[in-house]
Amino acid sequence: MSLYSLQASNWQALFGTRDEPTPKDDVTIIAQKPDCSAWLVLSNTAYPELEPFTSYEGYDFTYCQQWGLTINDDVVARTIADLRKNAYPPMADYNDAVVKNDQAAIQAYIDACLAVKAKYPKVFK
Repeated sequence: MSLYSLQASNWQALFGTRDEPTPKDDVTIIAQKPDCSAWLVLSNTAYPELEPFTSYEGYDFTYCQQWGLTINDDVVARTIADLRKNAYPPMADYNDAVVKNDQAAIQAYIDACLAVKAKYPKVFK
């Protein structure tokens, strides 16, 4: 997972329009400039519309506003940890599979967890 800048001029090219959206399920917006001229996003894919991250200056943190507006490396790491935690399947699914001795469901749970680990690695790059 890497941090990128998305300029307002590239928004439509990346996400499409309201009438013809092009969803990107691997892009999470975490901060924006107050004038909405640019956003900071986390993504596993280096889309052509995304620019390399250079600085937190001028951005307000928006992912979880109760954490405050300040954005820095620690806040980005906390954001990735929160995204990761919320993406895991419910533990009840695993427990149910174990009680039923359903090996396919146990493996499906393990596979889902591994997919989360791949999508949201612990190390911020």
